[in-house]
Amino acid sequence: MKREGLLKAAMVLCTLLFYLQGVIAQEKPVIGVAGISHETNTFSTQKTTIEDFDVIMGQSAEERASVFFAGANENTVSSGFIEGAEKFGLELYPSLVTGSLPKGTVTDEAFNAMMQEILSDLKEGPGLDGILLNLHGAMVVESYPDGEEEILRRVREAFGPKMPIVVTHDFHANISPETVELCNVLITYKENPHLDTRDRGLQAAGIIAGMVRGEVKPVQFMVKPPLFLNQVYLNTFANPLLPIVTASKELEKSDKILAASVAGGYQFSDVYWMGPSVVVVTDNDIGLAKTEATRLSDMLWNIRNEIVLNVPDPAEAVKMAMEHEGRPVALIDMGDNIGGGSTGDATFILEELIKQGARGWVYVLVDPEGYNLAEKAGVGNHFELAVGGKTDTLHGKPVYIKGEVRSLNVGRYLETEVRHGGGRYWDMGHTAVIHVEGSTPDEPNLLLLTTIPSSPNSIHQLISNGVYIERQKIIVAKGAIAPRAAYEPVSSLIISVDSPGVTAVNPAYFEYRNVLEVLFGMESK
Repeated sequence: MKREGLLKAAMVLCTLLFYLQGVIAQEKPVIGVAGISHETNTFSTQKTTIEDFDVIMGQSAEERASVFFAGANENTVSSGFIEGAEKFGLELYPSLVTGSLPKGTVTDEAFNAMMQEILSDLKEGPGLDGILLNLHGAMVVESYPDGEEEILRRVREAFGPKMPIVVTHDFHANISPETVELCNVLITYKENPHLDTRDRGLQAAGIIAGMVRGEVKPVQFMVKPPLFLNQVYLNTFANPLLPIVTASKELEKSDKILAASVAGGYQFSDVYWMGPSVVVVTDNDIGLAKTEATRLSDMLWNIRNEIVLNVPDPAEAVKMAMEHEGRPVALIDMGDNIGGGSTGDATFILEELIKQGARGWVYVLVDPEGYNLAEKAGVGNHFELAVGGKTDTLHGKPVYIKGEVRSLNVGRYLETEVRHGGGRYWDMGHTAVIHVEGSTPDEPNLLLLTTIPSSPNSIHQLISNGVYIERQKIIVAKGAIAPRAAYEPVSSLIISVDSPGVTAVNPAYFEYRNVLEVLFGMESK
């Protein structure tokens, strides 16, 4: 009996050991997640402070996780991380993942506070097997011309040279060679408008899963062609960029290539490495990375004769819209591109609409004073004020408007389709709709006065305020390429406008002092 008991105990012990080995084998790698996303317009007079970021400092790990995982059903990079964690068996440990509307230079105070929070969170958490960083690629801080490079430097110093770090960047990234050196893998959005944000998060999660399990050994190579790639031509769904982006997607069908990114750059950051970049990541084949990055860069260089600026000014654009038979015509106010760091209160196109007697236009303008006056007057009552042009002297003069307050709205709306950036929930602040004097019931001229800037990435910005898109003749969208995903399906014609402002596409409006145009290759270590 004693022998049988010992035998039984041994069998139980063996079973327990086998079970424990299985549990250990099934433990998920722990991946830290963090991010500070900002597209910095260095020509803007408005500094970006901590109050501009969507951030609550000092949250617990549980609170951070609750906020982060609440976005699982969106179409953002973070939602791609979450999907990837489930698909590839990862455990995500989120720290601060925050962003701000594009604006002027980020203050040192804001940057240092957020970085201290991120490093503290990640250090105090469980032992990390890797780190995913959701960054923009065009952040400029008062003391750091390349904000992403400084983020990576601090993270690398904190966690050492062996920590796997995979980074996502926006399509509008200005990428430095140091940034490529400091991370293991750099991936940028492929599409502009940004419809592939979730896909890029998923791709990043897949690569880091392979790294921490020893299945892949990424190496990367970057090439920067000496080009000024104007915002006007950064639509990846049209020529001349479409064939190049398609080629990058085709490359990723190879098992040897982990990622192939073509970044268009961001022309409103006057920094050393401003401009387009190509980054190719392979599985331990630096020669292949060099060859393919150079090939894609050559494709960019070969379109240089197709990217000569030829865009109408506000007067010509309004005239073209009025003469066009179809409706609506979307005028893209590129000089007041809210998504590029502008103010949202430029009046150059508004002035032309009134001057030329246009009918059936819709114009969204940031003017808290105007909204307050409309709210005080009340729905159905008279409105009279010089609106817009109040932030600075770069975006036109206030334009005198008379009309009737048509509605007052909370300014929040939902986008159910995949649009630029992947966001679903939008807020333009309290909004007043003014029926401008001199228009007709069939072709109303509508001025929407908002209290905060909101990029026109969704037509629900208008629909939620009672605007019937199909009835309007002219719609003004303060953006660049981002609004196209929303406006192309409903517009008979889209006209990009060479309007003044801090996001003017015409480089003649600006003085660049720091940009270096040079072709180079950079091998990762």
